[in-house]
Amino acid sequence: MATQQQKQTVTSSGRFNQERHAAASSQSKLTINAKSVRKELSVVSSSQMNGTLVSLEDADLMSSLPSLDDLDILDSSSDLADVEQAKAKYTGVMSSCVERLKEMASRSKQSHMMPCYLDRVSQMVGKAWAVPAPHGQSLASSLCDVLRDNGGLDVLINNCVADDSNLQLSSARLLEQCLTQENREYVVECGLDKVVSVACGCTEPSAQVDQSRVGTGLLEHLFQHNDVTCSEVVKLGGLDAVVRECRRSDVEILRHCAGALANLSLYGGAENQEAMIKRQVPMWLFPLAFHTDDNIKYYACLAIAVLVANKEIEAAVLQSVTLNLVEPFVSTHNPYEFANTVAATWQHHARRGLGQSKNWLKRLVPVLNSKREEARNLAAFHFCMEAGIIQKSQGSTDIFSEIGAIDPLKSVASSPNAIASKYAAQTLRLIGEEVPHKLSQQVPLWSNEDVREWVRQIGFDGHCESFADVCKVDGDLLLQLTEEMLRDDIGMRNAILRKRFMRELAILKKM
Repeated sequence: MATQQQKQTVTSSGRFNQERHAAASSQSKLTINAKSVRKELSVVSSSQMNGTLVSLEDADLMSSLPSLDDLDILDSSSDLADVEQAKAKYTGVMSSCVERLKEMASRSKQSHMMPCYLDRVSQMVGKAWAVPAPHGQSLASSLCDVLRDNGGLDVLINNCVADDSNLQLSSARLLEQCLTQENREYVVECGLDKVVSVACGCTEPSAQVDQSRVGTGLLEHLFQHNDVTCSEVVKLGGLDAVVRECRRSDVEILRHCAGALANLSLYGGAENQEAMIKRQVPMWLFPLAFHTDDNIKYYACLAIAVLVANKEIEAAVLQSVTLNLVEPFVSTHNPYEFANTVAATWQHHARRGLGQSKNWLKRLVPVLNSKREEARNLAAFHFCMEAGIIQKSQGSTDIFSEIGAIDPLKSVASSPNAIASKYAAQTLRLIGEEVPHKLSQQVPLWSNEDVREWVRQIGFDGHCESFADVCKVDGDLLLQLTEEMLRDDIGMRNAILRKRFMRELAILKKM
């Protein structure tokens, strides 16, 4: 039976040409809705579509994705039933997408429209993340779970080493959108080398801006795992790639770079912090910390504060002037307002979620205990910011006690460090903890009880009575103490303990 079949080609201008020819067929006549195809392909750039043949199968592939308009109307005040309806709809869509991806991956030759299809899926996930809190995280995380549980991550990981560069990039872009904590664990176990390879490839000097955004985004997520993973990513060239991209001017790329360096400083451990010093990261953090974008500036300051808290590399960090930019930042920003700015302009907090906030805070506790004032200032600011986020989202504040942060926060809150003590005290109020006695910066005016509190804070609890009750040491006398007085009058017989005390006293005199 002779029928008229038609095929559609896309010209360089993006317009559709139709060609008809007669062919013998026993099948029913098939038609394509050109208007529908044109709408579904509108997000595909002309450079990707030039000269391609849009087959019936390609048209069906692209038309299988919804318009996503309903995601745009969801906000923080949306009815829970509407949110659940959207979640049910889009998890179903993602499930169908994964089945198509697996089916296409099993073929010897994939559809040339697959990169375009993957970009549409990325757009869907991105819109889900963009839904305002508290609904966006739940919605997007559900899509990411479906991608992992149904086998979609395996397809994306394998595509990272595909021969088709467009397929590589589109797969990496979707992967970057979906690297939640659970998906990051999966990638580390099943294909870390493949993903790092494509990430580094996306950050080559010749790479375009959109490629670098994907590559640096992947590396930022991968550095947020543990010290072993960080070491492997560094070995595979991840840190070199991030440092190289710090030369870029694109804001999104620099946000990823600052986030990646902050993650590596927190999660990488001492070995990787030394690797950062060898690559002169403190120097590269300066233009980031000096940037006009608050997100870039903040995470660069966080990275340098964490690095300087490591005594082994403190001297190397101090050679950079980046540390001088920490205090101006925390002095001129409000933690609550800044948290809202971050949430509004970047998906960093949304993708980390409460579980990752706990991991971050746990790693910041040692920074809170640091002897460096800049490090304590930044850590206290971050704790205050996170406490505000948790309170606003009505989350549990138990994580602060679970990670052992209460006592360090109280210690900082009662210290004479003006900036750090202010933010630590605000944090304690937000989480419902008692704010301790505050020590004045005017040490000569301290009372006996002030001296007792300071002696307790620096770890000499056993000598508190000798200072406050027996010898009646006030602030003025405290500043005049000598090692001989400690030995003969306070009764501190251990020479090493006396050295430790005098070191703390020297720090106090500098404040």
